[in-house]
Amino acid sequence: MDFSVYLSTLLSLLSQCTAQWCYQSQSSCDDICRDPIQWAAQFPSCGGLRQSPINIVTKKVHVNSALPPFNFIGHTNTLNITVENKGHSAHFALPQSVRLTGGALPGEYRAAQFHFHWGGNGRPGSEHTIDGERFSMELHIVHIKEPYGSLAEAEHDMAGIALLAFLFEETSDDHPHLDAVIAALGRVQNNGSSTVIPNFRLSDIIPSAKDLHSYYRYVGSMTTPGCEQAVAWTLFHQTLSISSRQLDAIALQCRFWTGQPMTDIFRPTQPLDGRVVYRSRASAALTSVILWWFSVFSVVLGTTGLIQ
Repeated sequence: MDFSVYLSTLLSLLSQCTAQWCYQSQSSCDDICRDPIQWAAQFPSCGGLRQSPINIVTKKVHVNSALPPFNFIGHTNTLNITVENKGHSAHFALPQSVRLTGGALPGEYRAAQFHFHWGGNGRPGSEHTIDGERFSMELHIVHIKEPYGSLAEAEHDMAGIALLAFLFEETSDDHPHLDAVIAALGRVQNNGSSTVIPNFRLSDIIPSAKDLHSYYRYVGSMTTPGCEQAVAWTLFHQTLSISSRQLDAIALQCRFWTGQPMTDIFRPTQPLDGRVVYRSRASAALTSVILWWFSVFSVVLGTTGLIQ
């Protein structure tokens, strides 16, 4: 290669790195582009006191009886959705007909997009952790509060963005509807590339609202720069399934804007900084029922002599 061409290519890459932020896994950029520890130097909100994701310590959460179920609108509609490689992750655009109310959210929210966070080479890749445990993968569905027209408008409202989060657990069986997602990711390997998934239904990926009565809630931020502190987070107790085959396949599909394999795309957990994490009463009620049945079962076993 001619030296002038090589130098031009190198300078182009370096200028990209300088202008972009990185995940920790993008090691070839070294200190040239900013990894999560350095995000706040370029994006001040990333150093704020309401940052996400967080580690949820279950013993410290507060039960909130004012957290009712959600109402999903348009989640069973059959859609043609566009998937685009954004250089840091792949975004699955959702139409405005997909909406969300309930859950003690202050108004109606329309869906914007969903995306996943994953690890690589068998490593877990969720952003949120529960009692220090990182899960296999995490799904985020991003909603914008009405009447805001964009995320940029919504970021000035502490609850301008409603983010639904689902954690994946590895199982022996495939998730029956993730292969279409994996195939789409394989068609958007490079930054800026896009494709369409036909006949997609969000309800094929997530459970129905009647099965999502149990969740955590806290106020936080977007987990990528600019880390806008305008998010009402909902993290559901019910996990989604994914097989090891599917998990490995997802991590192999896309490449970062630097050309590296898109792996370990999660931000480290952030300090709680005095915030309170709430849980819906449904989860507390379920725990109470389990404990009650356990106590009854213990008494029965004791009276029959099966417990000495």
